[in-house]
Amino acid sequence: MPFFLYPITSFLRLSFSAAGLLAPRLGGFEAAMRTIGARSAQDFLSTVVGRSFLALSGGCPRRLVSNLPSGYSTAVSYGERDVEWMGERQGRLTMFRDFMPHSYHEGVLRAALAAIGARDTHIRGRATGLLDGEYEVSWS
Repeated sequence: MPFFLYPITSFLRLSFSAAGLLAPRLGGFEAAMRTIGARSAQDFLSTVVGRSFLALSGGCPRRLVSNLPSGYSTAVSYGERDVEWMGERQGRLTMFRDFMPHSYHEGVLRAALAAIGARDTHIRGRATGLLDGEYEVSWS
C-alpha cells in the first residue's frame, strides 16, 4: 500500500509546467524532465521508506535495479514494471501504463543509482507505446 499518493493529473500538470519553465536554463524539455525526475528520486530516497529501499540494496546496483518494480509500486498507484537482465551489470527495466515521460524516469534511475555510489552509469530510455517505455541500465 503506497504511503502517500498525489493525484497523477495534478502531478502531470505541475511537472510539465515546471519543465517548460526550466527548459531554457537546462537545455530543453527533456533535460528539465530528467532534472525533475532526479529530484523526485532524491526526495523519495530521503524518506524513511526511501532509506529502507536503499538499505535493501545493500549498496549493490543489481539488487537496487531488481527492487525497482516494488519501489515504484510503493511510490505510485499506477502502472507495472519488470526487470530483465542482459548481463551482470546491464538490465532492462520495462514500464507499462506509466504517465511520466521517459526522460523523467531516466533522471529517477540515475539518481537512485548515484545514491548507492554506482559508477559510470548509463541510462537510455525510449517510449515503446503511448504509456509504455523501456530503460537500458548499466554501470561499471
